[in-house]
Amino acid sequence: MTPADTGASTVVDAASAASAVPDASDSRMAPGGPGYRRMSLALFLAGVATFALLYSTQALLPLISGDFGVTASDASWTVAAATGGLAVFVLPMSALSERFGRRTVMTASLAVAVTVGLLVPFAPSLPALVALRAVQGAALAGLPASATAYLAEEVRPRALVTAIGLFVAGNSVGGMSGRVITGWVAQEWGWRVAVGVIGLVAVACAVAFRLLLPAPKHFTPGSLRPRVLVRTVRDHLANPLLRRLYAIGALFMTVFGGVYTVIGYRLAQAPFSLPQGLIGSIFLVYLVGTVSASTAGRLVGRLGRRGALYLGAGTTAAGLLLSLAPSLPLVLLGLVLITAGFFAGHAVASSAVGKTAQHGRAQASALYQSAYYVGSSAGSTVGAVAFHSGGWAGTVGVGVLAVLGVVVITVSGSLAARRRVGDAPARTPSLSR
Repeated sequence: MTPADTGASTVVDAASAASAVPDASDSRMAPGGPGYRRMSLALFLAGVATFALLYSTQALLPLISGDFGVTASDASWTVAAATGGLAVFVLPMSALSERFGRRTVMTASLAVAVTVGLLVPFAPSLPALVALRAVQGAALAGLPASATAYLAEEVRPRALVTAIGLFVAGNSVGGMSGRVITGWVAQEWGWRVAVGVIGLVAVACAVAFRLLLPAPKHFTPGSLRPRVLVRTVRDHLANPLLRRLYAIGALFMTVFGGVYTVIGYRLAQAPFSLPQGLIGSIFLVYLVGTVSASTAGRLVGRLGRRGALYLGAGTTAAGLLLSLAPSLPLVLLGLVLITAGFFAGHAVASSAVGKTAQHGRAQASALYQSAYYVGSSAGSTVGAVAFHSGGWAGTVGVGVLAVLGVVVITVSGSLAARRRVGDAPARTPSLSR
């Protein structure tokens, strides 16, 4: 997944302010130094486990629908409940990590999540499955809330970007491989065995994570002060630019969540009638998103933040419309465009959050993640409802409306910035760039 999924932009911005000059007295980890490789591998595996579990049912929804005799919109709650649980608990988990420690919170989160993951295959009904997935998502909130804070405290500034990159790579690998593996396993042995396999993989990752991750040496416990947290959150929500960035992240994810929740149903039906294994392999398209997210910085440099957002929205919309064609190559091309546009727009918005927040950047990033996963839950549910009532065209319609919302918000931000010209020099980045 992209930096916003892990709060990476917060840490990178903090690191850029630090001295790039190596300090021999600095006891923090660095490439080639004691513990660095163990730490990198541990967090990579944590990222794999987190996102493999979070989206483990997404490629299996048609099979879950058939097993329980429910509609696409009903089955989509197995995805929405997990991402919704993460959205609700990411901010509280960030506060707990300040008090009890990053490694403690990450270990506890993974322990609960993998335990629930081993229970998921035995869910006797859809409501039970949805409840288990909600608990799993809430537990997983402790990973993005704590991982980058651990890196900021334990890794030297010059090595920080590389270390974060490995954690983000684990997110991407876990999110993609979890969907692909479940697709092929489910084709032979059913969805319950498929999610059970992901649960076992996550157990192995969690055990290795705990054994490999070095004990923190630079963590200083803080007190849980709800008033301070509430004041910080209130300040962020009072910032018009941050509100726009949160909304843009949520709307982009509404498109993405809806498309990838429903696409399995469409490809399983005529005229495509693809087997479950090939449907799961569709998620290899995520690799396109990894590339587009990594080029977002260059896009902003050439087009400005507003231009990059317009390009991301336009590419996403073009992909949505192209996916309406009754041709598998055109549908796949549409998914490529949707994925590329989404990841580019998401990367631009998430990186702007860390630059915009003047204080409490961890909370600003957590709020973005909350909005992002609320969008994922909403997209999964609304997209499935639209598919049930209007077919793929209904899901595309929801996506197009969300993209239009991104454009309207970006335009409104540009107009607001122009009205401020001449009043005072802007102290925060603007969407008008």
